[in-house]
Amino acid sequence: MRASGKEGVVRVKVCGITGYRDAALALDCGVDGLGFNFFARSPRFIKPSEARSIIRRLPPFAVSVGVFVNVEDPAKVVEAAREAGVQVLQLHGDESPEYCTRFYSWPLIKALRLDSGPVKENLRRYAVQAFLLDARDEFRFGGTGKTFDWALAASVKKYRPVILAGGLKTENVGEAIRTVRPYAVDVCSGVESSPGKKDPEKLKAFIREVRNVSKGLNTGDADQA
Repeated sequence: MRASGKEGVVRVKVCGITGYRDAALALDCGVDGLGFNFFARSPRFIKPSEARSIIRRLPPFAVSVGVFVNVEDPAKVVEAAREAGVQVLQLHGDESPEYCTRFYSWPLIKALRLDSGPVKENLRRYAVQAFLLDARDEFRFGGTGKTFDWALAASVKKYRPVILAGGLKTENVGEAIRTVRPYAVDVCSGVESSPGKKDPEKLKAFIREVRNVSKGLNTGDADQA
């Protein structure tokens, strides 16, 4: 995720990119990061070679994130990431702290799938740059459209920057940002017309809402944003 020159600005990552049109649209709207899902069971799955054909056409400062789920061999993750040309790794399964240490040369995001209970993981043990908070689903890893109790984020922010995900859309992202004050928000199904296909109007409205609320936080007047 690219750094912003303004303190307090909430960054935006759009996940589930499957085509160049959506990638270009997201960047034109001011998105900071693009997520490419390499989990074969996802409806937004994309092959590393297909992702590469998109990424190689992007502007030089566009940040691309490769999403992986419970890949047994870390070498396979690195191989796919290099083939695709992504710059950041996101581990979205049940990967252990020990597993995460295998990617010391990569910027790393670890997803925590939360429900209504407290965070059980020992977060100090994770050598990662950020935690992505998503809603737990028994069968799916991300892109579920479900939200979770945002109050749980407070216990995570003590350890690493938080990227907030899980059922975000224009109608609720403002409240989510005011509640959590995350480093970034991650949106997928909330800006889609169908899985893997972004809706231009939904995406523009989402980004506009994030920027407006961020501006309010930055001036200390979030309630007026």
